[in-house]
Amino acid sequence: MKKEYTPPAMIELVIASTNVHKIREFKAMLKANTRFDVRSLRDFPDYVPLPEAGGTFEENAVSKAVHAAATLKRWVIADDSGLIVPNLGGAPGVYSARFAGNDATDVDNRKKLLEKMHHLLDEDRHAYFECCIALASPSGIKKCVRGICEGTLLVAEKGGGGFGYDPLFIKHGYNKTFAELEEATKNRISHRRKALDKLVSSLESILEEICTF
Repeated sequence: MKKEYTPPAMIELVIASTNVHKIREFKAMLKANTRFDVRSLRDFPDYVPLPEAGGTFEENAVSKAVHAAATLKRWVIADDSGLIVPNLGGAPGVYSARFAGNDATDVDNRKKLLEKMHHLLDEDRHAYFECCIALASPSGIKKCVRGICEGTLLVAEKGGGGFGYDPLFIKHGYNKTFAELEEATKNRISHRRKALDKLVSSLESILEEICTF
């Protein structure tokens, strides 16, 4: 007699990041789906991630997801995101996390950005966050999605929350920086949220694929 298949109660989904701020955001956004046991690279201290060598957010997200999924033998989501200032030629772009150097802190990066923007008028300080999230299984890439959040940049920091360029960024339609907003509010309107919302159907398909006998 054929043994009846019992689907796993929980399915591991690894966030390919060690950034505690990013991990917390992802976990908060994914908590509604109780079938996923969400992990991060902090749970796999021996794993050595690939360096970010791509020229676009999508290239970096895909390479990180594919490498982590193949190495860890698990489903993985990986993102690459950053701030784009059109009137600075798109900077800091894919170099957002290391704008002021490979060992730069968030404070260093914000300081350099403010210096680069000192000549810009208010109407020229338009900027947007972009996030690309890639979903991969051990067999390869499944999907990659993109989300953006448009706004403007201040001439001085405001707020003590968030991370990265959050203290400088005000989303269109709001009067507080990302660093001043409550975390739940930011998570509802951010570029990462918009990208993740596009990925929800693919995440649900993981359950169907794994749980199909």
